[in-house]
Amino acid sequence: MRTSKGARVGQYLALLGYLVFLAFPFLWLISTAFKPPRELASLHPTWIPKNPTLANFRQAFDEQPLLQAAFNSLVAALGAAVIAVLVATPMAYVMARHRTRLAKAATGWVVVSQAFPFVLVIIPLFLVLKNLRLINSLPGLVMVYVVWALPFALWMLVGYVRAVPTELQEAAAVDGAGKLRTLVSITAPLLAPGIVATALFAFISAWNEFFFALVLLKTPEKQTLPVVLTHFIGAEGVADLGPLAAAAFLATLPSLVVFAIIQKRITGGMLAGAVKS
Repeated sequence: MRTSKGARVGQYLALLGYLVFLAFPFLWLISTAFKPPRELASLHPTWIPKNPTLANFRQAFDEQPLLQAAFNSLVAALGAAVIAVLVATPMAYVMARHRTRLAKAATGWVVVSQAFPFVLVIIPLFLVLKNLRLINSLPGLVMVYVVWALPFALWMLVGYVRAVPTELQEAAAVDGAGKLRTLVSITAPLLAPGIVATALFAFISAWNEFFFALVLLKTPEKQTLPVVLTHFIGAEGVADLGPLAAAAFLATLPSLVVFAIIQKRITGGMLAGAVKS
């Protein structure tokens, strides 16, 4: 009993330490965003600003086109999430229900492809987009985000499809439903939690992505929010810390809000998807 209690206390302490580790950068970012320049230059920084100000936010919007950049990021992230889900869902259905050697090889390739670094794929993607005349365009960036998110989205949805009882498919086939009708009317509603989780992953990945947007987008009016944030760093590497923290804080809010809204639906959908035998 003592060992069990000690292990439980250790688990809670480890969890607390992990939460502090995750929360520290975000809390410090919020604190920095509301500090005036004098407090930012202080040799004895404090957690809570002594004289909180909104000047950093006003300066951030005055110096950089944050609203336009946020709109570009939203278009790219939503486009990537929707297209990735529409493409990955039928592919996952086929790979999960038809366990042939080809399907197993495809699944293995999906897992291996996640280990590829960005630098390895950027040149082929750049050449393809150049031939399609999609360099420096949001549709081209959306295409890249879909390609990058699709393997992991497919891997996620394959697991959800396998969790759906095959008896439902067999019952639908007996009633005369084809494979497409079964996918749309039977399997897809039960996959709602998985589809939402996959779309959330694709959205957040595209919203926070920096490298592809930096390479492919050159016009300031088309750049996404992570790229615009780098403009607060001068040529000599000196950051305008206050406005940078304010802009970065605003950039993190959409993904946090989306996750906070959807995570309850994901959990509720998983419980609601239980089927009695």
